[in-house]
Amino acid sequence: MTNSTSRSPSPHPRLRSQRPLGAVLVALVCAAFVSSNAVAQQTPGKSKEAAANATKPAEAKPTPAGNTATPIDRITAADGFKVELLYSVPSEEQGSWVNLCTDNQGRLIVSDQFGGLYRITPPEEGETLKPADVEKVPADIRAVNGMVWAFGALYVGVNDYESKIPSGLYRITDSNGDDQLNHVELLRQVDSKGDHGVHAVVPTPDGQALYLITGNNTSPPELAANSPVPQIWGEDHLLPSMPDGRGHNRGVLAPGGIVYRVTPDGKSFEAYASGFRNIFDASVNRDGELFTYDADMEYDFNTPWYRPTRICHVTSGAEFGWRNGAGKRMPFYADNLPGVLDIGPGSPTGTTFGYGAKFPAKYQEALFALDWSWGKLYAVHLEPNGSSYTATKEEFLTGAPLPITDAIIRPQDGAMYFTIGGRRVQSGLYRVTYVGNESTELVQPKAEENKARATRQKLEAFHGKQDPEAIRVAWPYLSDRDRFIRFAARTAIEHQPIETWADKALTESDPAKQVEALLALARVAGVDPLHRTENTPEVDTAMRDKLLEAVIAIDPSSLESTQPLTLQRATQITLSRMGRPEQELVDKLIARFDPLFPAETAEMNWLLCETLAWLQSPTVAEKAMRLIAEAPTQEEQMQYARSIRLLTAGWTPELHEAYFEWFLKAANYKGGASFDKFIEFIRTDAVASLSDAEKESMAELLAKKPVKKSALENLGEVFKGRKATEWTLEELSQAARTGLKNRDFANGRKMFAASGCYACHRFGDQGGMTGPDLTSAGGRYSPHDLLDQVINPSKVINEQFSSIKVLTEDGVVHTGVVVNLSGDTMMINTDLTDPNQQVRLNRNEIEELEVSDISAMPTGLFNPMTQEEILDLIAFLISGGNPKHAFFN
Repeated sequence: MTNSTSRSPSPHPRLRSQRPLGAVLVALVCAAFVSSNAVAQQTPGKSKEAAANATKPAEAKPTPAGNTATPIDRITAADGFKVELLYSVPSEEQGSWVNLCTDNQGRLIVSDQFGGLYRITPPEEGETLKPADVEKVPADIRAVNGMVWAFGALYVGVNDYESKIPSGLYRITDSNGDDQLNHVELLRQVDSKGDHGVHAVVPTPDGQALYLITGNNTSPPELAANSPVPQIWGEDHLLPSMPDGRGHNRGVLAPGGIVYRVTPDGKSFEAYASGFRNIFDASVNRDGELFTYDADMEYDFNTPWYRPTRICHVTSGAEFGWRNGAGKRMPFYADNLPGVLDIGPGSPTGTTFGYGAKFPAKYQEALFALDWSWGKLYAVHLEPNGSSYTATKEEFLTGAPLPITDAIIRPQDGAMYFTIGGRRVQSGLYRVTYVGNESTELVQPKAEENKARATRQKLEAFHGKQDPEAIRVAWPYLSDRDRFIRFAARTAIEHQPIETWADKALTESDPAKQVEALLALARVAGVDPLHRTENTPEVDTAMRDKLLEAVIAIDPSSLESTQPLTLQRATQITLSRMGRPEQELVDKLIARFDPLFPAETAEMNWLLCETLAWLQSPTVAEKAMRLIAEAPTQEEQMQYARSIRLLTAGWTPELHEAYFEWFLKAANYKGGASFDKFIEFIRTDAVASLSDAEKESMAELLAKKPVKKSALENLGEVFKGRKATEWTLEELSQAARTGLKNRDFANGRKMFAASGCYACHRFGDQGGMTGPDLTSAGGRYSPHDLLDQVINPSKVINEQFSSIKVLTEDGVVHTGVVVNLSGDTMMINTDLTDPNQQVRLNRNEIEELEVSDISAMPTGLFNPMTQEEILDLIAFLISGGNPKHAFFN
């Protein structure tokens, strides 16, 4: 829990240990408001000379007239790196910059989000730019949100919020050889609106085309018939989905954001991959593989369907599962692909690989990913893993906040250039160079064979076309252990005429292959109800029944790993797209799936509960209510409650009473801006599903209002009546040396929830995102270190989650985390257990600001627990949530 606001006893007090900001602070954009750390602090292994060189130029530079971009002494970079502020953009004349690229002569081209283009020759080291050094590009273009120099021209993606020109893909050239870009061609209009529109333009690895990056508020233009994405997308919800509680994007359906593959003349538009929320940029690595950084939906914090911002490996025909409102597909759904790395809360903007940079080797190979709202530039380190990759992240550059929009590597000097700006906040141009002692010799690409990747690419060659060889080649890979290969194989089959493989799918003897084949058949043979048109053919009930009979014939014990999840999705899509069969077949489905529920995993329970509730199984109400009572997290409870909201079978008065009592409890759960509305939607549907007699018998309970409790009161339920113990690090560390054997996994998970950890921390696919993700904590910390982090939370504070203290002119102190920016407005969350709680501040009314040296995590979290409970919790954390870890029975 973080501190809330407080009124200081005097009108204009000074924050303790705070350097006065004076008049300069008022001129700074909200992005300048934190981090008293220098650009390159002295750290072990770094020379004093390098540290001095990294910091000394800033103080000698004159301050530009007007507003000033975030000063470099408020930006922290990785060891050995120097940051230079080259230019503070005069916003009235040159706007707020969002994109960067280099032209064919190595000059920088930058774009104003609501204006035109500018051209810059970077200054020498230690020099800054003046407004006269920034040339206006004469091309009659505006609202450029992505650009690249390719095929002898500047290609740009226009996303015009004000609709003064059409959004879409443009080409800009020099018509008369005077070195001025003046000729503008609209190659393809793409209808879009708001932030989630037309964005980056990226050359394809074969040098023959371009990728156009778009968000989920774009409407696909006419697509080429050979698009790698099969145009059979749907919402595919077995149970009705719920729109966003605040009305965001209501009515916007699949396919979501799309990566297009476009020919240089703009005539051929292929959908290369789909299902994104709001991707802003993308980059191609040395292997020719495409990566992007996709957004989350912050309104969904702490709901079961929340997905963090993530790095995605974008392969041919890929689907990444964005759907409207509560309908997003989770990573375990077989009909979409997962990200390769969850980042956390944020607002993704630019990406670039470090190729050509005069940086140490690991940074030359890194994917740099930018987060606008939390002010982070991550170095993402990728490692091949089968036909895809695994990844880890490092905070390469941070400001708290720093609205960073785009970054590039300029080959001519090997430096990184980045911009801050967007949404009309103060903009600036920066340069990052390496001044440390490590070698910056350019890394030479290695020719390494990757058989798995070659297999996937062989299958991708069939995407978007019909080929008699496709079924023969792709079918064996439906059971491959590599998820990306399985996906590529299924996509290849979905592009083939259904009559050439439907019978093969229905009669396949290998259940591992058949579950994927049935998923493909359900998708191709059916049409999602929300995507039906007047030309949609009638439902093929005979095919539906054949599909379901094939599902029933599969012995669940013959499936392993993720195959049962795939079978459930095949079943759900069949029923969703093709309708309810006769009751005899419904009874067979219930008889097949009912004994499997509840399952060992939350993921399988998610799908089984949905399927059985839709089928109206008479046993699912009792089982789901037991799971709600036992589930340690609000996400799991909420998912089961959502799944049974339309259920009418199998209820008893006692079960109904427990269900509606849960809604009174859930009224105290915390989440994003739409969280309370989603709870309300679930309850409204549940009440509507009651009979008149049931409503009458429960009238008193249904009329009961929830009692609001504080976060501490909610946490106290498990430990009620206990005497607190002041545990010391020494005694718990000593106990952990010999006590981490035969631990209780379920109790460890229960303690993680009971102590409030899920409120702020992500663990697996559940939990909040206002604190560090703890899923891999066991790989980073020893038991002693974990205990130390909890007992002494302010000893080492992760900079990504540092709080700030802000003193306003009227004497109010706010302590919290900056979560959003817009113009002169800064939003601060002052209670991390409640992601929707925010304080709005005007930067012009801020007197002083400092980074807090007090952790947002409260002290004494172990005090209500017994030693055995603490050891169970530590074992749970170190295991990464694996019940089969050696720590457990």
